Amino acid sequence: MDWIYILDIVGTLVFAISGILTAIDSDFDVVGASIIGMVTAVGGGTLRDMLIGQTPVGWMTDLNYLWTIIAALLLSYLFKERILKLRKSMFFFDTIGIGLFTILGLQKTLSVGLDIPIAILMGIVSAVFGGIIRDVLTNKIPLIFRKEIYASACLVGALVFLGLEQILDNHAINTLISMLTVVIIRYLSVRNNWSLKLTARQ
Repeated sequence: MDWIYILDIVGTLVFAISGILTAIDSDFDVVGASIIGMVTAVGGGTLRDMLIGQTPVGWMTDLNYLWTIIAALLLSYLFKERILKLRKSMFFFDTIGIGLFTILGLQKTLSVGLDIPIAILMGIVSAVFGGIIRDVLTNKIPLIFRKEIYASACLVGALVFLGLEQILDNHAINTLISMLTVVIIRYLSVRNNWSLKLTARQ
C-alpha cells in the first residue's frame, strides 16, 4: 500500500465526514446523511470517470472506499462534537484531499489519451464537484462559487505538476510538491482573506 493510496483513503474519509456533518446540521436523517457523505467523497471522481469513459468508476472497483465512507458515517455520529473541535485539522486534510484528487484526476485523464487542458479540467472536477453536489443538495451556495480561492488553487497545483513532470523524473516528488502548492495557496488565502471576487463599479 503506497502513500498516495493512503492519502487518497484519508481524503475520502475527510470529504465524507464533511458531507455527513453538513447533512446532520441540515437535519437530514441517517440515510440522507449517508448519501450526502458518499456524493461528497466520491462524486467528483465519479463524474470524472463517467466523462472520460472509465467504467466501472474507480470506487466501485475497490471496496475500501465504501468501507471508508461507512466509517465516516459512524465517526460523524459517534464523535460529532470532538470532530467539530478539530476543524483546523479537518481543513488541513480537506486541503490535502483536494490537492491529491486534482493530481490523481489529471493523471487518470492523461492516461486515457486526452489533451492537457481537458486533463486539467478533469483534475479540478475530481477535487471540487463532490463539494458542489453536497452544497446543492443541502441548499447552500457551493464554496467554489463564493469568494474563497478554491478551484484556482487546484488549477495552480495542476500546472505545477505538469511543469515538474517536464523537468524532474520523480513522479512521487512531483505529486507531493504539487499537493503542497494547493495546500499553501489555500492556507494563505484563508488566513489573509484573499479572493478573486470582482467588485462592481458604482
